[in-house]
Amino acid sequence: MNPMLESLESRPDAGALQDFLNRRVFLRNGGSALGAAALASLLGRPDDARGAASNGTGLPGFPNHPARAKRVIYLFQSGAPSQMDLFDPKPGMEKQRGKDLPDSIRQGQRLTTMTSGQKSFPVAPSMFKFARHGESGAWMSELLPNLSGVADDLCFIRTMHTEAINHDPAITFCQTGHQLAGRPSIGAWIGYGLGSENRDLPAYVVLTSWGTGRANDQPLYDRLWGAGFLPTQHQGVKFRNSGDPVLYLSDPAGMDRKMRRGMLDELAALNRRDHETQGDPEIDARISQYEMAFRMQTSVPDLIDIADEPDHILDLYGPEVKTPGTYAANCLLARRLAERDVRCIQLFHMGWDHHGGLPNAIKGQCRDTDRATAALITDLKQRGLLDDTLIVWGGEFGRTIYSQGALTETNYGRDHHPRCFTVFLAGAGVKKGFTLGETDDYCYNIVSDPVHVHDLNATIMHLLGVDHKRLTYRFQGRDYRLTDIHGDLVTKILT
Repeated sequence: MNPMLESLESRPDAGALQDFLNRRVFLRNGGSALGAAALASLLGRPDDARGAASNGTGLPGFPNHPARAKRVIYLFQSGAPSQMDLFDPKPGMEKQRGKDLPDSIRQGQRLTTMTSGQKSFPVAPSMFKFARHGESGAWMSELLPNLSGVADDLCFIRTMHTEAINHDPAITFCQTGHQLAGRPSIGAWIGYGLGSENRDLPAYVVLTSWGTGRANDQPLYDRLWGAGFLPTQHQGVKFRNSGDPVLYLSDPAGMDRKMRRGMLDELAALNRRDHETQGDPEIDARISQYEMAFRMQTSVPDLIDIADEPDHILDLYGPEVKTPGTYAANCLLARRLAERDVRCIQLFHMGWDHHGGLPNAIKGQCRDTDRATAALITDLKQRGLLDDTLIVWGGEFGRTIYSQGALTETNYGRDHHPRCFTVFLAGAGVKKGFTLGETDDYCYNIVSDPVHVHDLNATIMHLLGVDHKRLTYRFQGRDYRLTDIHGDLVTKILT
């Protein structure tokens, strides 16, 4: 027996009683009793998703219906890509170049403080050419030659809209369904409801990359893939984009695997004793995370070693695929994670916030992402993985048709615009070569088929087999869910 455990078990009763009467221990145990009672009340409700999973594969009753997708790869373009420069052409705006945005179009809608003081709002037509691609005839910009080649695999939603007009609340809203920080991320909800199909890797993995379009763009915060009030083992595990992807994967000098295993067994025994005393579910989460870290010491090095990838696959993703931390490298890593049945894989690519110098900056962003995104779709498809993988590509809101700052023949910028923007999906359960929704001539307002962020999240969950209205968690006396009290399925994009 471990000497520490032996000494604990051999304490005289008088000493244990004295500890119990100690003020700190008394308060700790009193709080623990309340926590244990609250936990028991949650676990005792079998009619919903409040119970802890009994086998590590998800909550009882989930999935609620046959899933079309086993996993999701969410390619989040942080900073907000300009929809009228990429996916939603407005050729008629050339005649309006430099003219002030009509009040009848703006309709008194909120502006950011960055442009609200402008004396005029000159219309800035896109500098880039558009063409139809594939049998579907999808409109795409010349900036996306590789994605244009897989146009018939894509499903566009041109009429996304959101509630937030600034980056932090908007990206928080996309990830958690709420503008204020503190709620669980979509990946945490997915892991909580469905669990993992690979016990050696986290159910939710996050990869980040810096764009070349704007080097010092909006920062990302770990809370965007956090678990909020869900058990912490469901938070996203971020792989670092430089150096070792996960710290401390190697055993310290002088410690072998057998010693590490023994240490973890002893630590788990101590934690279980603590749990018996305190009833804190976070202690179980801690044990689970220690065990996952131990298994990742073997699974992660195998995951990131791309030496077995043939040259034609590396060429597909482009030359940056061999540079860790680039978007191309992360796309290949996403495919390797998908092969290993990781449930939710999220890539965050920064650099899309183009308030000025947009024409040159967006070229850089598209060079970063176009080839690798198309390669990921192609690679998954040729392996049969696209049939049960859902890909989502999009940012937190759109951009304005009017220029922020001076408009010239070769330069313009665009401000934030939450009223309409474009995302696309591909893979399991969504229509191929399909475009949903229409915006007005100024790409400012939605004409038909609006899709709210809650609707998109509800649809993602649906494709994974989850009824978003049933996956709830009671916190501070209220039942919470990813979509709050909102969200309708976008049935028109479903096969």
